[in-house]
Amino acid sequence: MADISRRFGRRHLRSAPTSHIRHHRNGSLAHDGTGLSFWFRPLSAALSEVPVNDRELAMAFHARTADFQDVTVQATVTYRISEPGTAADRLDFSIDPDTGIWRGDPLEQLSTLLTETAQQHALDVLARTELAAALADGVAAVRERIAAGLAAEPRLPATGIEVVATRVVAIRPEPEVERALRTPARERIQQEADRATYERRAVAVERERTIAENELASRIELARREEELVEQHGTNTRREAEEAAAADAVRTEAEAARTVRLAEAQAQAARVSGEARAGAQGAWLRVHGEADPATLHALAATRLAENLPRIESLTLSPDLLTDVLVRLGRGGRA
Repeated sequence: MADISRRFGRRHLRSAPTSHIRHHRNGSLAHDGTGLSFWFRPLSAALSEVPVNDRELAMAFHARTADFQDVTVQATVTYRISEPGTAADRLDFSIDPDTGIWRGDPLEQLSTLLTETAQQHALDVLARTELAAALADGVAAVRERIAAGLAAEPRLPATGIEVVATRVVAIRPEPEVERALRTPARERIQQEADRATYERRAVAVERERTIAENELASRIELARREEELVEQHGTNTRREAEEAAAADAVRTEAEAARTVRLAEAQAQAARVSGEARAGAQGAWLRVHGEADPATLHALAATRLAENLPRIESLTLSPDLLTDVLVRLGRGGRA
């Protein structure tokens, strides 16, 4: 929208760089261009403002497919006014000289023209296309048909309109139909999910079985090794017992041999000692047999004296002396 200000009964207009201004004064074209700024008299001026920037027109319309299913088409058309002078001649872009606001609604007219043209070509395509094909490949077909139809529409260049781009956002069926179409896909997805779940469970069961078999094999191997260990332990114990018995036999034989040798030595020693004592006794008897009685008495007294106990001291009491003397006296009288 142009910026119009008042100064001393005159008006000053200042437009944006994206607005094309046409100023007619008393029926003659005084200013024509974009981004203008000038003074004018409101009573003799006729002003038009045509936007020349790119504009987006979103549209949504209903259509029916070849199998009589209602769909909604969402599209966007980008356009611009390439010939602002032509557009100003064909459409009412006049603005109020006091406020700068459009007197009419020219952009609404352009929107209606573009929407109806695009809708006409989209309906023509979808009317010969079944719903499944329209949902699968209809977006590209509708977009190409709308672009071609707008490019071939003679009213657009005659009005100074240039279509920059055409986009079809979506083609949607009725909610009930959409739910019905989603059901098989959801069932397939659910079946795939169930199959994946079953496969995962089967893999888990197989892994558990493998683990159980490995554990059982490990237990069997452990039991076998324990059996071998017990058998080896028994063998070792038996071998130790045999070796201990053999050692005891060797030790017993050695003890017996040593005892026999000791007994033989003792017997030999006793025999030699007896023979020596017998010889000594015989010699002693021979010597005593040849000696006279006095000598024998002396030897006996000597041997008796050797065997008498040692007397450290002798105490003679008067009673003892008296008794001895009495006995001696009696002996003398006898």
